Amino acid sequence: MAFKFVCSLCVIFLVNSQCLAAEFSAASKREVEALLQSLADSGCQFNRNGSWYSGNEAKAHLTRKLAYVIEHQQATSTEEFIQVAATKSSMSGLAYLVRCQDQVVTPSAFWLSATLKRLRAK
Repeated sequence: MAFKFVCSLCVIFLVNSQCLAAEFSAASKREVEALLQSLADSGCQFNRNGSWYSGNEAKAHLTRKLAYVIEHQQATSTEEFIQVAATKSSMSGLAYLVRCQDQVVTPSAFWLSATLKRLRAK
């Protein structure tokens, strides 16, 4: 009897949590895509798990992570995408970094947030 009750509670919880999960809006998706295009166009390099990649390679990687985040409803806004998927490796836990020309190496969260602020100001 107790097992049946617990199973019923699990089903109710799962159904409710899926119903309550907010979706990533089309506007946020476009905004993330513009942000990632800015990274690709920046001439900056992106460090993932100790290796440096071009902005285009970073865009491709983060675009795959965007699709995953949307599919698994892990974020509802551009800021949440940055926090959940574009700040560190989900495999190693190492922070992503951005290196631009003569500038100091910057955590990706800072670079992406600053770029997002500039995009929104336009």
